[in-house]
Amino acid sequence: MRRSYVGISGYDYPRWRGAFYPAQLTKARWLEYASRCFNSIELNGTFYSLKSPSIFARWATEVPDRGFVFAIKGGRFITHNLKLRNCERALGNFFASGLLALGAKIGPFLWQLPATYGFEAERLDRFMRMLPRDSLAAEDVARHHDHRLKQGALLEAVDGRRIRYRHAFEVRHPSYFCEEFYDILRANHCALVFADTAGKFGYAEELTADFIYARLHGSTELYASGYTDSELDDWAARIRRWRGRSGRDAYVYFDNDAKVHAPYDALRLAELLRESKSQGRARHSIAARR
Repeated sequence: MRRSYVGISGYDYPRWRGAFYPAQLTKARWLEYASRCFNSIELNGTFYSLKSPSIFARWATEVPDRGFVFAIKGGRFITHNLKLRNCERALGNFFASGLLALGAKIGPFLWQLPATYGFEAERLDRFMRMLPRDSLAAEDVARHHDHRLKQGALLEAVDGRRIRYRHAFEVRHPSYFCEEFYDILRANHCALVFADTAGKFGYAEELTADFIYARLHGSTELYASGYTDSELDDWAARIRRWRGRSGRDAYVYFDNDAKVHAPYDALRLAELLRESKSQGRARHSIAARR
């Protein structure tokens, strides 16, 4: 059954204390609290640094065992420093850093490319072909890690099951918005991220995989502005349309965290999608009785 996952990009924001998180709630319980509000959270700390197996294991215990998945943002050392070049060891470090401790709670991987890096077809295609498509393939990638993992490496999935992995690419340089790039995404079963950036960067709605990944950074002010009811209604309609074409899963994350809009916009969008699902079931039930 196809699903919609709606959540927030990151959860560790001190300014949210007393505005979203209860004032008396300790910081150590913020992930637990947020994961009861949303069925997915995008981990963006993985973008800034390599974590440890113990951190991933702790995260896995703090979220629900069913119905919840993490999206995981790929490391900036790979995307921004190396720009996808000669990154076999870096990918090994990323996947050996503890990701496998999340087991079936792993959702899609997000690879955000810098606005200064233009489209290079061969390099992108080569990188996408290197990405593991399931947890067993990730074990093989992880074995290529090097000495940079100071806090230990995890080289086997926690439960031994084969968990499917998905990958999405968020691009910002205008040269990416072309058919050649979309064809490379399709050939490698990777999604183009639908990124609302208040008009700062390009935007396209090309369906290139069997899932949808959207990041909502703010409609009028990057990272700061909230979404109006009519804008959220429009996003809900888009998601229903994208999913309805061929039953795609949808992953949607709000990154307009600066003024604490993200959690409330996410809650409202999730509510709109639940309402439409309930209405659809009701219409089906009525039709069946006729």
